[in-house]
Amino acid sequence: MFSWMSVFLAIGQFAYFVVAVFTAYYVLSKLGMPTVQTLAREIQEDAQRRAAAILRDAELEARSLMIQRREEIETELDERRQALKEREADLDRRSEQLDRRLEKVRDLELEAEALRQRARGWVEELEDKERELEELRLARVAALRRVAQLTVEEARQLALEEVQRELDEELLDLTMRHERRLRDELRQQATRILGIALQRYAAGHVTESTMALIDLPSDEVKGRIIGRDGRNIRAFERATGVDVVVDDTPGVVMLTSFDPIRREIARRSLEILIGEGRIQPGRIEEVVTETREALQRGLVEEGRDALTEAGLADHGPTPADPLLEYLGRLKYRISFSQNVLGHSIEVARLCGLIAGELGLDGLLARRCGLFHDLGKAVGPEVEGGHTVAGADLLRRYGEAPEVIHAALGHHDPVCADHPLTAIVAAADALSAARPGARRDTLDRHLRRLEELETVALGFEGVDQAFAVRAGRELRVLVDARAVDDSRAAALCRDIARALREQVATGEIRVVLLREQRFVEIARPGTIASPGHDGLA
Repeated sequence: MFSWMSVFLAIGQFAYFVVAVFTAYYVLSKLGMPTVQTLAREIQEDAQRRAAAILRDAELEARSLMIQRREEIETELDERRQALKEREADLDRRSEQLDRRLEKVRDLELEAEALRQRARGWVEELEDKERELEELRLARVAALRRVAQLTVEEARQLALEEVQRELDEELLDLTMRHERRLRDELRQQATRILGIALQRYAAGHVTESTMALIDLPSDEVKGRIIGRDGRNIRAFERATGVDVVVDDTPGVVMLTSFDPIRREIARRSLEILIGEGRIQPGRIEEVVTETREALQRGLVEEGRDALTEAGLADHGPTPADPLLEYLGRLKYRISFSQNVLGHSIEVARLCGLIAGELGLDGLLARRCGLFHDLGKAVGPEVEGGHTVAGADLLRRYGEAPEVIHAALGHHDPVCADHPLTAIVAAADALSAARPGARRDTLDRHLRRLEELETVALGFEGVDQAFAVRAGRELRVLVDARAVDDSRAAALCRDIARALREQVATGEIRVVLLREQRFVEIARPGTIASPGHDGLA
């Protein structure tokens, strides 16, 4: 603690010392002694030094005491501030606890009110039940009073009516039990028939692939297929719409396309070109055109073969050639990775077996099963789906009403009114539901490739569009006379933007090809007029 007493004592000593020094100096000066004066000055200077030292010590001690006191005061203030903060935090916690308790109290009040309302409802319900019981009791008493006044005939009639009501209830119960038993027996019978049909016809199934392998006589043929600067392979891909993969695999070239018809045309054309040894752009176009025409002519024969395989060649009226052509097209169509023609033949055989077990016309059932998916040969551009398209085709070429209805309704619940249509629906489900019969992923992938080509073909000036490289690239061929160079660049950007907005399934590379070809023929003695051919 700071002591003012020590300061006052130091000041008193200093004053006493100064007075003593001045007194001695005065006495000695009066005596006139030089030595004494010198001594007095020394004493005075020493007194001054001591006094200065004492003052400095006093000031230092005072400052130290002040600093110590200030630190003590600040420490006390910090302690009080900390205590206040802790007090405030404790008050906040208590306030939060009070709020939670108030919230719980409000919730309990709401629950209590809900319970009170439910209790009131129960009370009202009990009161209603009591009133109903009272009314029933009064009605029973009135009935007893009325019976007591009835004649024997009236009482007999009343008893008969009561017995009749009880018998009607028992008959209804017996009928419902009988219906349930019949339903179970019919379900077991249907299961047995379907099992017999599947056991008698167990067809194998191999999913369609999106590629074809071409065996080469030697690896030198790969160079001729590619051609100088790749012009042969580019011409082949433009003409067929398939992607040709030439890699390091010895003796093999791969053709990939989601369209089976394109892939088959490309396979046959490449085999012909390899056999001839003449692989050049002009010959490639000729061979591809001839192969496409030959494949088109062979569709009717494919339809007749399918008719024979289904067991209908020598039974019933022969379908018209256009109908057989559509049936042959199904060989090059896949649905959920199933070959549609193979699926149709399988459904026809299953329909014949099921109809035979049920005592129906097996040949007509086979015909319904064979033509049930005929609409898939028309293409997706027909409105109403493949069922409506197939029914229209069959109606146009004079097929039986049962066949038309089977094609139209084998996916609808109305088929229960037509036995053969119900059989076709069941056989169609059996063919599709067998393990490994369908693979929906491939079908969605093929539909996506078709969507890519459809989007590109919707633009003006586009002649052809081919989705290659598993849908990661779209090759667009345009008419050189309708689309110039500047328009071609803008058209490529527009197609890419449309694909991004409408399809939007990963990155797709759009390659737009615009080719101009000029042909002149030199004859002896004349010069033919120049011809111009803009190809896409």
